[in-house]
Amino acid sequence: MGTANIRRLVIVGGGTAGWMAAAALSKVFGTQNYTITLIESDEIGTVGVGEATIPTIQEFNKLLEIDENQFMKETNASFKLGIRFINWKREGSDYFHPFGVYGVDMNVNFTHYWMRYHLAGGSGDFGLFNPQTLAARMNRFGRMAEINPKAPNVNYAFHFDASLYAKFLRRHSEARGVIRHEGKITSVSQHPESGDIASVTLENGQIITGDLFIDCSGFRGLLIEQTLKTGHEDWSQWLPCNRAVAVPCDKVSGITPYTTSTAREAGWQWRIPLQHRTGNGYVFCESYLSEDKAMDLIVQRLDGKPQAEPRVIRFTTGHRKKQWNRNVIAMGLASGFLEPLESTSIYLVQEAIMKLLRYFPRDQITESARSSFNRDMLFAYDDVKDFLIAHYKVTEREETPFWAYCKHMDVPDSLKARLESFERHNQPLVKADELFKEASWFAVLAGQGLMPKSYHPVADLMPVDEFRWRIDKIKEGSAGLANAMPSHESYITKVCASTQLVSV
Repeated sequence: MGTANIRRLVIVGGGTAGWMAAAALSKVFGTQNYTITLIESDEIGTVGVGEATIPTIQEFNKLLEIDENQFMKETNASFKLGIRFINWKREGSDYFHPFGVYGVDMNVNFTHYWMRYHLAGGSGDFGLFNPQTLAARMNRFGRMAEINPKAPNVNYAFHFDASLYAKFLRRHSEARGVIRHEGKITSVSQHPESGDIASVTLENGQIITGDLFIDCSGFRGLLIEQTLKTGHEDWSQWLPCNRAVAVPCDKVSGITPYTTSTAREAGWQWRIPLQHRTGNGYVFCESYLSEDKAMDLIVQRLDGKPQAEPRVIRFTTGHRKKQWNRNVIAMGLASGFLEPLESTSIYLVQEAIMKLLRYFPRDQITESARSSFNRDMLFAYDDVKDFLIAHYKVTEREETPFWAYCKHMDVPDSLKARLESFERHNQPLVKADELFKEASWFAVLAGQGLMPKSYHPVADLMPVDEFRWRIDKIKEGSAGLANAMPSHESYITKVCASTQLVSV
């Protein structure tokens, strides 16, 4: 059966996940009929090291009715047009995975027309047909709605300071009536019959009861794992990286409108440009590189003076076997972890929030709601997992033991089928509700050297003269959108310069 009258919602843990959940629940349900309580301890740090996002976050901001420029000012944010991947195919290689699509679909996905163009002697640079790629190369950004309202939208996301984002959402949530309790949880009590969580007790003796608990307690999973023993599905055999060292450094040059991911000897290095500093980290596998050596390497490779000592984050790739167990829903790191190679961490929190809102119980938690939520979230994790594995598998690199392992490892059958279909027909077998669409698979697989051998026959039906004219028009249109944008830094200065000169 489950708990009757779901009115008391308790969020365990703050950080990005906790305050995103609090902000969304208080916006949708209000706090007149529901009490929304968030418990966090200032003593327990969050993992947040500077976040890169994907365009779905715009939907979340709209749900909360957040003013985008204000949010950017308060989180020292910059804009993001995609991810630049350096050294992934081989040392010296460089490609861009943009937001948005290539060209314009004409009966079939544009990449099939690009294949026709390329195989007939056209440029191998498919970035010429994507305005985000072209703007990123020139360090430009601007919202097309402001530059030319008649022009098509250019998709974008953000980089921001995770700790400032949590504080921003906290202010937003508390203004809507969310109650915050400071303190560590010392014990958890369960209903003797059902096993549901009944209450948590804080260090000061305060007992907080609830009907539905959201576990945002980070990797330890205080409720979902330590209390309910839900179990963990381990994906390390395909995604072997299990450590990250993170360190911010001084900003030294113009703010790039993209995240940079550089493949290294035992993993990859991120670079996330914010208004006031640059976030950096090295994601690696500890079997192939020691933590001490990784710390030395990341400091050597910074493009500015380090602002702190490198911090080690230890993780295991995978997810809880159930993300909704009894009356506990795990979100963020408590629910699972996929390395931030494609900036999907906040997306997975957002998905969990949206699925919870979809299946939210009125008076009792049913098994059908739980199983639907778990099915949908496993689909979301699985979808991202295969895309990440492809980055490691499709490579010419095998000069270090780490890359030799990745290149020759066995991969899930679902990914095998995708790679084979892509190589033969330029068909990555994308389902309608997957996050990463054809353009993303094409950018990464072709960017890493897997070029399809053929393409859809419909792309050959257009007469040659019309085909050439259309290709030229699309190329000109993409360049026109990119060239219409100002420099990224000047645009930030104009519309959303930080309200703080230094990080809080």
